[in-house]
Amino acid sequence: MQIELNGAQIETRATTLAELIAEQEFEATSVATARNGAFVPQAARAQTDLVASDKIEVLSPMQGG
Repeated sequence: MQIELNGAQIETRATTLAELIAEQEFEATSVATARNGAFVPQAARAQTDLVASDKIEVLSPMQGG
């Protein structure tokens, strides 16, 4: 299925947000996620189904100052 991940169109076999995080090799415990603009907590990712044309954001915290 085709989705948008961090602004780029990608093809994925993942059916849940948790599967997408693993497929794209993000560190699940150290990223924040949103689906179509709505925050998705880590505990809800496995129950968050993906559908074609979803817009997913995966953000990592940055250090600096």
